[in-house]
Amino acid sequence: MNAVPPAPGSLPVLDRNLKALPKAPVRIVHLGLGAFHRSHQAWYTQHAPDAAEWGIAAFTGRRPDAAAALSAQDCLYTLVERSAGGDSFEVIGSIVEGVDGADVGRLCGLVAARETAVVTLTITEAAYGLAADGTFDADATGVAGDLRALSAAASGAPSADGDAVPQTPLGRLVLALAARMDSGAGPIAVVSCDNLSANGEVARRAVLGLASGWGSGLAGWIDANVSFVSTSVDRITPRTTEADIAEVAEQCGYRDRSPVVAEPFRNWVLSGDFPAGRPRWEDAGAVMVDDIEPYENRKLWLLNGSHSILAYAGQLRGHATVAGALADPVCRKAVEDFWNEAANHLTAAGLDIPQYRRALLDRFGNARIAHRLAQIAADGTTKLRMRAVPVLLAERAAGRSGSGSARMLASWVDYAGSGAEFQDPLAEDIKAANGLSGTRRVQALLRLVSEDIADDDGIVSLVSGLCGTFHADPAKTASPTPL
Repeated sequence: MNAVPPAPGSLPVLDRNLKALPKAPVRIVHLGLGAFHRSHQAWYTQHAPDAAEWGIAAFTGRRPDAAAALSAQDCLYTLVERSAGGDSFEVIGSIVEGVDGADVGRLCGLVAARETAVVTLTITEAAYGLAADGTFDADATGVAGDLRALSAAASGAPSADGDAVPQTPLGRLVLALAARMDSGAGPIAVVSCDNLSANGEVARRAVLGLASGWGSGLAGWIDANVSFVSTSVDRITPRTTEADIAEVAEQCGYRDRSPVVAEPFRNWVLSGDFPAGRPRWEDAGAVMVDDIEPYENRKLWLLNGSHSILAYAGQLRGHATVAGALADPVCRKAVEDFWNEAANHLTAAGLDIPQYRRALLDRFGNARIAHRLAQIAADGTTKLRMRAVPVLLAERAAGRSGSGSARMLASWVDYAGSGAEFQDPLAEDIKAANGLSGTRRVQALLRLVSEDIADDDGIVSLVSGLCGTFHADPAKTASPTPL
C-alpha cells in the first residue's frame, strides 16, 4: 500500500537552517533571475570547488516575483534533474540574494563593490536592443528612454519625465558600471549567457551604445576596464508546474515554491578574460576555449534552430511539446533537413556533429521533460535572425537552395498568420505585415528578420513556395497555442 503523502502545510519550508547551507559572500551579480540561470550558471557555481567564496546576487527582469519567492526560503531551491528513468533532487544554495530588478540602488552598490568580480546575463536575445544588422539601435524599445535617463543621471538633473532610472536590464547595468567607475573598484567581467552568436561582442556593443548617454568618459572607462566574455550555454529547462512543486514536497519532505526542472545534460563553453577572478567553473565541467564561434554555431543552429522549427511547425500541426513534435514524421524530417544544411558549415575539429545530432534526438525525445513549444516560440524575429538566416545565406552562397533553412522561416511566416498571440519585440510590425497578402506579406515579414533575405527575390520566392508545408495533423485537433 502506498503511503499517503503529508499535507503541504505540515512540511517545513526549505531554508538554510533546514539544510545547514551557509551563504557565500556576493562576488557575482546576475541580471535575469529565471529558471535557466538557476539550472545552469548557479549549478556550475555551486559545483565549483571554490563555491564557498562565490555567492550570487540575482536580479529579476520585468517582475519581482521570482526574487520574492526565493527570498522567502533563503534563496534556496530544489533542482530536479528529470531523465527518462526518473528524477533526482538537489538543493542549490549558490544564489545568496534575490533582488527586484527595479532596485537599481542595490545593483549599483553591488557592482561598485571591489569584491564583485563578475556580472552574468540571461536577459533574452531581444533585450540587447540591436538592429537587424547587429549595430546599436538607439530607437529600439526602451533604449531611447534609457539614453535620456542615463544622460540625466550623469548630469545630476532629473530627466524630462522626472525619472533618471533606466528601465532595461542593460541600461541598469550601465548605470551600475558608472557607479563602479566612480568607486575606483577596478576591472570587472560581463558574461552574456543568452543565445546570441558572439554574445560577448553583442553585449559590448549594446553596453557601449547605452553608455553614450552618460558621456564619453564612461564609454572610455568601460572599453578599458570591462571584459565581455562570450559563452555557449545548453540545458533544456522547461517551466515549473504545480505538479513539480507537489512532487518535490512528496519526495523531499519540505515545501519549495521555486523548484527548477531540467534535463540531466548540461554544457557551458566560455571564451574571454576575467580580470577580477572567477569561480573554477571548469572543475564543474565548463569548458574554456580561445575560439568559441564553432561551439556557438553548433548550438545555435542544431539545438536552437531545430527548436524553432519544432515550435512553429509543431504548433501548426497541433503539438504542444518538443517531444510531441519530434515524434511527428513531418516535423522530424524538417529538423533533419535543416541539420543537414547546417552541418555543411560546421566543420571545425572536435565538434563531432553526428554524435551531437544523435544526442539531441535523445534529449528532445525525453517525454518526461515537457518543454512547451509556446515558450520556445517567443521573440521569433530576433531568434530566426541567428538560427535560420546564417545557414540560409551560406547555403545560397555555396550554390545550393537552402530549402531546409527556408522551411524554418516559412513555418514562422505561417505561424505569424495563424491567429496566435505574439510575444515579440516587433509584434506591432508583424501585425501590420499580416495585413498584406501573398508574396508582399512574406517579404514584409522576412524584412523584420533580415534585410538581406527580404531583398533577395529568390529567397522570398523560395519561402513563399514553402508556406503551407505544415498543415495540421488530421490526428490533432488543437489550434496553435497562444504565446
